[in-house]
Amino acid sequence: MDSETTLRAAGELLAPWAQATAAPDSGRLDITIAADALPGAAEALGQAGWGYLAAITGLDLGAAAGAIEVLYHFCAGPAVLTLRVRLPRDTPAVPSICNAIPAAGAFERELAEMLGVAVAGAPSTDRLYLPDDWPERVYPLRKDFVAAGYG
Repeated sequence: MDSETTLRAAGELLAPWAQATAAPDSGRLDITIAADALPGAAEALGQAGWGYLAAITGLDLGAAAGAIEVLYHFCAGPAVLTLRVRLPRDTPAVPSICNAIPAAGAFERELAEMLGVAVAGAPSTDRLYLPDDWPERVYPLRKDFVAAGYG
């Protein structure tokens, strides 16, 4: 099955949760969903056997935008599906998708630690990268992060 057919199938599968869709490049599909739709969308992808979770990343859109975007990247061969979730920057939170995709745990821990996105229901909230004495509410991947005294 070619990438476009694979992505069309993903789009149809996720239509109940989609707020918007975009095809930023050949072989790619972005679907914007609400945070509370994540577990259902992840479960649907898993039950359909649609590829694998390659990464969870985040973008701090800055204080002026007042938002953080969390990106869930799934791959099926050369096809890349990204679920995009826009969150308020001052209280970013998503539900865990570990019940549907257990391998998401490490990505969720990194998201919380480095970008400050709370992950409700995450099986572990232990740090992965930052030292134990790292200050609370200081997130290295935020645009306003200043590394004074660290590094």
